[in-house]
Amino acid sequence: METSQIETRPIAERQIGAVRAMATGAPSKHGWLSALRSYLILDPLIWVYTIALGPLSLLSSFIDRGGRIQHGFARLWSRLIMMTIQSPVKVDGLDRIDTTKAHVYAVTHASALDIPILYVNLPFQFRIVFKSELLSYPFVGWHLTRSGQVCINQQNPTSSVGSIKSAVKSLRSGMPLVIFPEGGRTPDGDIKPFMPGAFFLAIRAQVDIVPVALVGTFELLPMNTYHIKCQPLEMRVGEPIPTAGLTLRDMEKVSAQVHDAIEAMYYRDRPKPSAA
Repeated sequence: METSQIETRPIAERQIGAVRAMATGAPSKHGWLSALRSYLILDPLIWVYTIALGPLSLLSSFIDRGGRIQHGFARLWSRLIMMTIQSPVKVDGLDRIDTTKAHVYAVTHASALDIPILYVNLPFQFRIVFKSELLSYPFVGWHLTRSGQVCINQQNPTSSVGSIKSAVKSLRSGMPLVIFPEGGRTPDGDIKPFMPGAFFLAIRAQVDIVPVALVGTFELLPMNTYHIKCQPLEMRVGEPIPTAGLTLRDMEKVSAQVHDAIEAMYYRDRPKPSAA
């Protein structure tokens, strides 16, 4: 899939510059004009895309319960968003992955816009593992349920037996899964500890885990704001981590291995927080 050719160095310089600006009190380029653009143009357009495509996607589920048509609507919705916010994504490492095989893609989660980035830049059908709390949201919960996404309680994965069986069956039949092993969005932009059952499915299905670091999305749109700060982004894809021959007793070891791989990519050109 085509992506914008943006050098890593400028991205790193912008991120370091942002850190320095916060530390010195220097004014940010994302000031009141940027906020006005977001609140008056970008955010309303995203709502228009959602209101227009959401019902159509939901209706399509009555034709295709497998979720393939809805995946197409989600990809269209995501493309419109990414075109609107003008934040080009450089993808690094995906060309080294055999995307014809089903993998579990373990992705950092710092922004509500992580989802559109994945739909635009992962050039294949996939399903997302989501937390059960999202089922309580109108339209969102309905869409997740009817589009074949996987609802699992990561704190206690054995409590979601039906979803687990379905997800394992999908993985074995060739449908990749995307998981956010931190369990939710990071509130400060740093990678958090992984949930205990994050890689339960990968081990049960005996498929490789692909670590993915989304860089710049926290600065783009952190939690508790609607101010989209348009800027270049990166999606860094690491080497697959095999689970063949492993059992659930190896889950902590695998989790640590994936966590280390993601951290190495994520903090490649930004300061890593010191251990508490």
